[in-house]
Amino acid sequence: MLREQINSTLKTAMKARETKTVSTLRLVMAALKDQDIVARTEGQEDGLDDAAIMALLQKMIKQRRESIKMYEDADKAEAAAAEAEEIAIIERFLPQPLSPEETEAAIAALVEELGASGMQDMGKVVGALKERFVGRVDMAKAAPLVKAALAAA
Repeated sequence: MLREQINSTLKTAMKARETKTVSTLRLVMAALKDQDIVARTEGQEDGLDDAAIMALLQKMIKQRRESIKMYEDADKAEAAAAEAEEIAIIERFLPQPLSPEETEAAIAALVEELGASGMQDMGKVVGALKERFVGRVDMAKAAPLVKAALAAA
């Protein structure tokens, strides 16, 4: 589903002659093909599923954010702006992230649902959070919130 959406957007961008969108989506498609080859060598004939594609897109965004920081440190604003533009294009294919309040509410609900009572249940809660909110929760920011919720439980 997500792969078709990316491909469709690429075709539309090509017809509209949106060069930045075309080049960015070609990079995405190339990365997808690379990962499909890896998946096939590991026995997954179907290639990547939507969750794996979202993870790949998030990884690409993270790489670009790191590049932006390096470009800004080197005083190369133009290159940083180009990377930010690529991030905006890639983010179109990811679900809206949960707000901090929504993240806290989801964590509280999972703690209650799983009957988590202490730090020994952190893995259970984090695993459920990853599974239910694929691509919508920044796990680096969520982990301290899970710790706080479990400490209060």
